[in-house]
Amino acid sequence: MLGKNYNLNNDGEKESFRSAFASFLWLTYRRGFRPLPGSSLTTDSGWGCVLRTGQMLLAQGLLVHLMPPGWTWAVKCCAVKDDLDLLHPADNAECEWAREEGGNKRGRKLSVGSLLDRPKLAKHRMVVSWFAEHPAAPFGIHKLVELGKSSGKKAGDWYGPSIVAHILKKAVAASVDLPNLVVYVAQDCTVYLQDVRGLCERPPPHCWKSVIVLVPVRLGGQELNPSYISCVKKLLKLQCCIGIIGGKPKHSLFFVGFQDDHLLYLDPHYCQPTVNIKKDNFALESFHCKYPRKMAFSRMDPSCTIGFYAEGQDEFESMCAAVNEAVSTSAETYPMFIFSDEKRWDGEEEGIPRTNSITYLQRDNVLDNEDGNSMDEFVLI
Repeated sequence: MLGKNYNLNNDGEKESFRSAFASFLWLTYRRGFRPLPGSSLTTDSGWGCVLRTGQMLLAQGLLVHLMPPGWTWAVKCCAVKDDLDLLHPADNAECEWAREEGGNKRGRKLSVGSLLDRPKLAKHRMVVSWFAEHPAAPFGIHKLVELGKSSGKKAGDWYGPSIVAHILKKAVAASVDLPNLVVYVAQDCTVYLQDVRGLCERPPPHCWKSVIVLVPVRLGGQELNPSYISCVKKLLKLQCCIGIIGGKPKHSLFFVGFQDDHLLYLDPHYCQPTVNIKKDNFALESFHCKYPRKMAFSRMDPSCTIGFYAEGQDEFESMCAAVNEAVSTSAETYPMFIFSDEKRWDGEEEGIPRTNSITYLQRDNVLDNEDGNSMDEFVLI
């Protein structure tokens, strides 16, 4: 699960797995919020699932970016009736069996009042509030719908994984809370390294900006090409991977890991009441899911967006090497995507596809739109 293996036959590792999974932000359909821009809709139920899985991917990137390594949400892991039956502590406090970093032993029980935990709890709550159903939230549904207008989308429309990737890029760029983070979206299944470096580089003595790299891909025609399954597994084993916006056809899911031949995911298709994040100590339980669900790889929609995070320049170079190795080792298929040392050229003539030293995918004589959101243009060669 996102770079870490768990032996579920070991009670300690099973506890660690549950705690790690419960720490993902679970962003689902909501109802009862203010009308979305340009509409009278007060819920995204039935159409906003890709926006929600996009939010979950971005949220995971922000938690990795802002929280200390090994952080887990302060909630006690215990048995529940099913995946959607969330824990509501009797005293409404956040608590956890904290784990020593890198160890398998249980630590002492921490309370909300712990001076050491208060900054982490406050930062976690702040990140949750950024995804609230409120027009002022930088990554909330209102903001994403507003930013989607430039891509020809409106509230109630279906948003594909590629378009959502570009919306997330715009949202982070517009945020005043994250000056040291940028989002790069790959084009034509190619990560143009010069473009990424141009986004991240800053004059001395400043360091590189951290970067979230989003790669929209299509892993087959109408169905997933089974040859890509091993590559998806390799990517989910990387610590730099922050998840996949994917799912089944017209049913988006957030993939975070796998077990044997099944993907582990969080499902946004659960409509919950809107939470008032302006209220002090607003309830966090509905933003976390206790247990994962599983889906066979064979049911995976071929259209998806894969996310990666790199804190600095060294981490970015290491990420590129690790990801390139993972996607280039399939003997039966072309790589999912490639890395190019070139700078993306935006001046191609109509009907002339963009080329690199090696071309794995070609465009079908269609010009890019404003954001390059053209997953239907790709055909395998």
